[in-house]
Amino acid sequence: MGAETCTASITIRVRTSTKAYGTGQHLAARQSLYQWQTPRHDLPGIVVDELAKVRSAVADVGCGNGKFVARVRDDRPDLDVLPMDVSHGIIGAIPGAVVADVQQLPLADASLGAVLALHMLYHVEDQPQAVRELARVLAPGGIAIVSTNSRTDKRELEHLWRQAAGDVLGVQEGPARVQLSARFTLEDAPEVLGAVRTIPLPGVIEVTDAEPVVAHLASYEAWADEMGVPFQETIERARERVNEVIRAEGVFRVTCLGGLLVCR
Repeated sequence: MGAETCTASITIRVRTSTKAYGTGQHLAARQSLYQWQTPRHDLPGIVVDELAKVRSAVADVGCGNGKFVARVRDDRPDLDVLPMDVSHGIIGAIPGAVVADVQQLPLADASLGAVLALHMLYHVEDQPQAVRELARVLAPGGIAIVSTNSRTDKRELEHLWRQAAGDVLGVQEGPARVQLSARFTLEDAPEVLGAVRTIPLPGVIEVTDAEPVVAHLASYEAWADEMGVPFQETIERARERVNEVIRAEGVFRVTCLGGLLVCR
């Protein structure tokens, strides 16, 4: 790994483990938007169903605030669940959680029946290395369950951000916001992961109050320096625009498309 690549990798890791996910606040804000989605997908329940034939240990790599860990432990008390995340701060309240980087997992070869990498591979600098590590720790017949979003996911939020940024800058349309899943989309995943079975999870979010949308946009504060626009001013202008749409149409709609990828 060259010095420039190494520096970029360290920068991503530091941002992820401190500013972005030093606590669970920003992640919880992004997750909360989905309570207004129809249909409501029970993503942890789908993961539990996919683990039905697994009998040995499961690692949740990039476990975040432990939402999936808690559900698997509740529904499958027979499984040894190993929570792991690169951020020490976000895993503080999760029993048994350890700090670990998916690019160098502290696990023995072929030691797991399943590994979860849920909405996290887009944060990883060296994705092929991460996938090799996920494969290395799986026992023969084990499964990896990965999740991410489509390139088309939440396009309305991208349009909203560009409009609000344009208003703040006094131009027709402002720069794009940082989109976390853009580095590893549902469409890209098969090329990175190899043979997969995809479970698409489409939906529509409708809100009658701007706050859930504003909280979602504000949760990207860790990447504010990459936005190319005054961050808080753009957030406030976005709030105004969402309220204008709600007054005119009754709701603000966001179309979603995420998915699970099951690799054997």
